[in-house]
Amino acid sequence: MGVMAIPADRYWGAQTQRALAVFTIEGPQMPVGVIRAFALQKGAAAEANLALGMLPDEIATLIGRAAEEMREGRFDNHFPLPIWQTGSGTQTNMNANEVLANRANEMAGQGLGTRTPVHPNDHVNRSQSSNDSFPTVMQIAAVEAITGRLLPALSRFQQTLEEKAQSYHDLVRLGRTHLNDAVPVTLGQNFASYGLQIARAKLRVSATLPDLHRLPQGGTAAGSGLNAPHRFAQEFCNVLSRRSGADFTPSSVAGEGMAAHDAVVAASAACEGVAVSLIHILNDIRLLASGPRAGLGELELPDDGLSSSIMPGKRNATLAEALLQVCHRALGNHTTVVAAGASGLFELNVAKPVLIHALLESVSALADGLDAFRSGCLIGLKPNRARMARNVEMSLMVATALTPRLGYDAVARLTRKAEASETSLRETCLAVGLLSADEYDRLIDPVLMAKGGLMGHPK
Repeated sequence: MGVMAIPADRYWGAQTQRALAVFTIEGPQMPVGVIRAFALQKGAAAEANLALGMLPDEIATLIGRAAEEMREGRFDNHFPLPIWQTGSGTQTNMNANEVLANRANEMAGQGLGTRTPVHPNDHVNRSQSSNDSFPTVMQIAAVEAITGRLLPALSRFQQTLEEKAQSYHDLVRLGRTHLNDAVPVTLGQNFASYGLQIARAKLRVSATLPDLHRLPQGGTAAGSGLNAPHRFAQEFCNVLSRRSGADFTPSSVAGEGMAAHDAVVAASAACEGVAVSLIHILNDIRLLASGPRAGLGELELPDDGLSSSIMPGKRNATLAEALLQVCHRALGNHTTVVAAGASGLFELNVAKPVLIHALLESVSALADGLDAFRSGCLIGLKPNRARMARNVEMSLMVATALTPRLGYDAVARLTRKAEASETSLRETCLAVGLLSADEYDRLIDPVLMAKGGLMGHPK
């Protein structure tokens, strides 16, 4: 296809150089996770081809050694293409083929660009197509990011929430529904609820992994497996599983993972669920920590050393806001994934690069955001016990515990009278003679109320 001039210190080849001239849309480059996954995929393919007699030992060994270096990150800077490229990811697949071939030939004592003894198409891409290799790499990258980063971060976050729940199991605060005063609860109950949210979100993320472990490798160009030996898919997965430590298996219908990416869409949906859970938790913490003088002020934020540009000493929920923005991005990324996942036409989905970029961005940002918020804010978060006690003391909604004894209407009149006179419920109740002090204190016990049940009756 003609001579191409390539910088002498670059390991890519003519196809990548041509792609740089064609795909000039400014935007993000292919994620490093995809590049490292390609190293696994190409190394496993070379070993599988060797086992099936499709490559000689010398060439397979050279490709394998080059792939190990690529896996270690040596060639991250030799993947210059943006995600805005052919929807099959063909150019990045060729980029990987060329980098590995050039490095393999260099190891064999040849110069870059010689294409001998290792050819990027004939050897590195043997028994493969971009159409089955790129989606396989997508799923490998997704599995590694989810298991290596997101799930551990969620586990650490869950553990801290559960530790807070245990520490605050008997610390009573005023519950709020519709943003207005409600009956007493404990701060421990709040954090137990948050911990369960994260635990369930983690289960939903984990539930997407089995489908991601079923790979379309072996389908080659259109799902039929043309130009690949019949046992290639199984041999490839055997090698990949051994090298990666994950249990990958061939898809029963390779074309499904090439024309559709429902497994990746499901993983993104689980990340969206994580974001939704976090938005609730973060907003609760921000509101409970609002103030400290004019807000709720029931939680105290740790000092992060940051302040306003104009208001000296002002403290804000900075890390909560940072993680909230990550969550907003994850919601938007899932919208992109849904549209990209719906872009399968006949035998091929043609939005693969943007699809995997969106998922990996959500996974990595959520993982980093969780750890940053946990270490910089959540661990150091402290309750303002005096403020909580005062809010409970002045609450009118503790009157709810009186309704079984006095009736709904009588209690409603009592709360309205206390509200109008700006006195505590206890003072008002005693003033109108509805109950004695002992009776009131037996029925209105915020600690017992937070545990539920019928006040004044043995539990």
